Amino acid sequence: MSQKTVLITGISRGIGRACALAFAKAGYAVAGCCHTRSDLLDSLSKELSALGTPHLLLQGELQNSAFPSALTEQTIKRFGRLDVLINNAGVSMIRMLTDTDDSQWEHILSSNLSSAFYCSRAAVPYLLKNRDRTDIAPHKPCGVILNVSSVWGCSGASCEAAYSASKAGLNGLTEALAKELAPSNISVNALACGVIDTDMNRCFSEEERAALAEEIPSGRFATPEEVADALLLLAQMPAYLTGQIIRFDGGFL
Repeated sequence: MSQKTVLITGISRGIGRACALAFAKAGYAVAGCCHTRSDLLDSLSKELSALGTPHLLLQGELQNSAFPSALTEQTIKRFGRLDVLINNAGVSMIRMLTDTDDSQWEHILSSNLSSAFYCSRAAVPYLLKNRDRTDIAPHKPCGVILNVSSVWGCSGASCEAAYSASKAGLNGLTEALAKELAPSNISVNALACGVIDTDMNRCFSEEERAALAEEIPSGRFATPEEVADALLLLAQMPAYLTGQIIRFDGGFL
């Protein structure tokens, strides 16, 4: 009951997997989910077990609001508390707006925005319960929500209208929820990622990757581990840091 717990969506690979390991090494119990890759969940479970980290990894569909509720309830049943929610699950799509059909639009919005809404709604009542805990340091939040967003939610990207709109919505959700929860000492921030070296960006050829890296002042893609380190730091920030969309893009924008 005294060990802090993080709940991470999209935990099986990329940024989610890196977050699971980073928070585990920082002493958190780890809960999380993925949609389809049970094999990767099994692999992550073995890594967390090797670290001695209590964990709960489930497979389910976040676009269905019943699953985020069940996931949160099982997290509480297993660990007795929830301290940090990381809304990381998401998908991308490169397609012109006129070539995007209704089902693709709805899939992007439900995966990137509705899932974060459902998970946050399920988590907030349990984060609020932390206000009565005596182990929370002065000026620290009693609960943290971190949304993994994108620079394209801040600027918009050609041929990624649906993706950009979903991430802009996530940024708006971040800012609105931060104002709503600040009086309750819960912080809500978003990390707007630039180009991260994950499966999402492996659709590019080597030539395209090299050309894209040249556009980034830092000269390279970020690693998932760097994103995880940034999110871990944000989880430990004073409660006064809230409602922020923090660009993590190597100077790209």
